[in-house]
Amino acid sequence: MKRIDMMWSLALAVGLVWAAGCASEPAKPALAPTVQHNETAMPAPAAAAELKVTLPPGAAKPPVPFEGEGWQAMFDGQTLAGWRETKFAGHGEVRCRDGVIILSMGDPFTGINWTNDFPTMNYEVALDAMRVMGSDFFCGLTVPVGTNFCSLIVGGWGGSLAGISSLDGMDASENETTKFTSFETGRWYRIRLRVTENKIEGWIDKEKLINVVTTGKRISVRAGDIELSEPFGLASWQTTAALREIKYRRVTGPAGKGE
Repeated sequence: MKRIDMMWSLALAVGLVWAAGCASEPAKPALAPTVQHNETAMPAPAAAAELKVTLPPGAAKPPVPFEGEGWQAMFDGQTLAGWRETKFAGHGEVRCRDGVIILSMGDPFTGINWTNDFPTMNYEVALDAMRVMGSDFFCGLTVPVGTNFCSLIVGGWGGSLAGISSLDGMDASENETTKFTSFETGRWYRIRLRVTENKIEGWIDKEKLINVVTTGKRISVRAGDIELSEPFGLASWQTTAALREIKYRRVTGPAGKGE
C-alpha cells in the first residue's frame, strides 16, 4: 500500500509541474488562413476584356484611295492629336495602334471628339471603320448640320442597321433613312457622309445608303449620352471598334452623277 501511495504522489507532482509550465507559457495565436498567391491571377472582367482586344488579320489590309481631291487628314496615324476622349460614363479605353484608333468596348459608349475647327455645312467626311468585338454599332458619326447636329449610325440596333438619327424626332431605326445590311466583324468599311444645304447623303463602300432631302425637317441627335459627341465625334456602343483614315473636304453641293 505504501508503494502505491508513493506512486500516486509522484504522478500527482508531475501533473502539477506540467500544468504550471503550460500556464506560464504564452498562448500561441491561432494560425491565419493560408492565402495562396497566384502570380497569374485573372484580372477583373473589364480589364480582361481590354487585354483580349486583338486586331483581326483584316486590319492589315491597306485602305483604298480616296476619290476626288481636297481631302484633309484628321488623324495622323500615330497619336490622338486633335482629338479627346468623350466623357461618356462607363467608357472603354481609347488608344492608337499601328495607324488605327481603337475604341474599346464601353458600357455602353466609348468615343472621341474632334477639338479643332470643322465646317458646319457643305462638307464631306469619310473614314474606315471596323467592328472588332461586339454586336452593335461600331461607327456613330456625329456631325454638324448648320446650327444642328445628327448622327450616322452604322451597325446599330443589334448589328445590321444604318441610318440617320434623328429626323423629325425619329431615330435611325424609324425614319426614311433606315437601312438593314450585313456588317461583318473584322472587315473595314469605307464610310462617307456628305452634308449640304438641303441634303444629307451617305455611302458605305460604293453603295449609297443615305439620300435624304432635309428641307423643312427637324434635325437632331437622339436624346441621351450621344449628345456628348457634338459637335463632331465618333462613338461605338457596347462594341470594340477600329477607326482609320479619317478625312474631310469642303464641297459646293450634293454629289453629282458618278460620285
